[in-house]
Amino acid sequence: MSDDDKFELIHGSGNVFRDFGCPKADLEQARATLAAEIIRTLDERKLSVREAEKLTGVSHSEFSRIRNARLGRFTLDRMITILGKLDEEVEVNVTFRHRPHVPKDNLQAV
Repeated sequence: MSDDDKFELIHGSGNVFRDFGCPKADLEQARATLAAEIIRTLDERKLSVREAEKLTGVSHSEFSRIRNARLGRFTLDRMITILGKLDEEVEVNVTFRHRPHVPKDNLQAV
């Protein structure tokens, strides 16, 4: 590896949406976490989206949206309800932490 090929490793915050400046980063992270759990449950139980629809009453197109990470139309409570209909127990913990103020002139456009 030459000196020109060196790169800097930067550790993320644990929330990729925040790292890329998404304005609703925490919400998007929560949606992604719930979606991953729904997908894990479907895969673990070997359920197709049609079988999941029959089991839960949730449209197969909604499960397809979740599988394809098109989560914009889902609220957190809707996703938690879907997990409940898949017989998964959901526990939600909310933590509040003070975030340092970032001056507006230091914000980057996304």
